[in-house]
Amino acid sequence: MTKTLALIGSGMIGSALARLAVAAGLDVVLSNSRGPESLGELVAELGGRARAATPAEAAQAGNLVVATVPLRAYDQLPAAALAGKTVIDTMNYYPDRDGSIADVGSLTSSALVQRHLAGSHVVKAFNNIDFRRLFTLARPAGAPDRSALPIAGDDPGAKTRVAQLLDTLGYDAVDIGVLADSWRSEPGTPVYVEPYFPAKRTGEMSQQEAYRWYLETPGVAVPAARVKELVDAAPRAAGKA
Repeated sequence: MTKTLALIGSGMIGSALARLAVAAGLDVVLSNSRGPESLGELVAELGGRARAATPAEAAQAGNLVVATVPLRAYDQLPAAALAGKTVIDTMNYYPDRDGSIADVGSLTSSALVQRHLAGSHVVKAFNNIDFRRLFTLARPAGAPDRSALPIAGDDPGAKTRVAQLLDTLGYDAVDIGVLADSWRSEPGTPVYVEPYFPAKRTGEMSQQEAYRWYLETPGVAVPAARVKELVDAAPRAAGKA
């Protein structure tokens, strides 16, 4: 059972996961590229179950480790420190942000991460939902409005561990296959973001108003059966590693 969740990257998704983990009674080790001192405010907010560390220290401390950095930085993940670990990959490939990455297209992005982390067990998860809905849609097991998220990975044991973490944090898991199948949950596919966030912005808004609207718009529960339907409907042409 996971007792300590480590995060390499503590941005929007990482912070949401850290808050869910602490609320579920887990210890959290946070890290980022700017150093532990930059995480003081978040650690203070999370309380005594959280501490900051370097990425290598976080990798060694976690029972499970979340890699949630821009994909362009995937090769900076500390492979030696992550050897033997189950690594949850939340990353997506956004060409406008990440630039051109060799082998993206011939490999899914998660397969690329797995190649870099050859000694680890990579599982794709938490990549198809925005950070705000990730936090607000979490529900206890058995709740009628509980949502599900897709996971993919090559190691069955690692996927079981990640599914257990999802359950602890408030979500059901839908196994969509191996890392070569993970394109089915990536940007441009039917299960990516929109099912959890169906509202459409109307009228002209300032940047501040638009961000407030984004934060305040409630999410919509997407149960496991619907996630499976959406994943199965993904056209291969939409998959862009």
